[in-house]
Amino acid sequence: MIRRFHFVKYAFVACLCACMHVYADTPQNNAVVASTQNDEITNLLENKGLLKQIGGQIAQSTQQLVQVGQSVTQSVGERTSDLVNTAIGFLGVPYRFGGNTAESGFDCSGFVRSVFIDAIGFVLPRSSVEQANATQQIDKNELKAGDLVFFNTMKRAFSHVGVYLGDGKFIHSPRAGGQVRVEDMRIPYWNVRFDGARRVQTAALLASQKPE
Repeated sequence: MIRRFHFVKYAFVACLCACMHVYADTPQNNAVVASTQNDEITNLLENKGLLKQIGGQIAQSTQQLVQVGQSVTQSVGERTSDLVNTAIGFLGVPYRFGGNTAESGFDCSGFVRSVFIDAIGFVLPRSSVEQANATQQIDKNELKAGDLVFFNTMKRAFSHVGVYLGDGKFIHSPRAGGQVRVEDMRIPYWNVRFDGARRVQTAALLASQKPE
């Protein structure tokens, strides 16, 4: 009789444990368990003084991201200024087909290439078509100083290129017998021949280094 009682007791306990296990596995109770665990973790972090430390690290990381963004903006601005100043410094250099230097003279793409090399150490392709293909296309109303402007002057796309200065002005090496000069791209001749605007990607500008 006593042995039968113990058997019934053990069976009841085993059944109760099984029911508790099934109950705990329901989605609702999983959520309760997870919430309880989260509360315990939060309490543990607070007791250890780690919660405030984690919050401080997040705030510090956010501040670092802001500083990086400001640094990028400042760096790009400085390089843009360098591009414009370098381009202006070439005013009066005579045109020469195939020319790559101020000493020998420039053609249009040679001028642009030299501006970028001398200003920021970034090497663009040699021809105007290659320069158009290697840079980021932008809308005309997005133009900023240091961007490239292209024109169809020889009945083919991107046959001429210059550096945009702002306020509708660009600087370029125009043609045989001419010199590096500033012109307004809104005058009829350039306006009807405008063939697109391009920008050297920010990543490329930031990665570039001036020659030693």
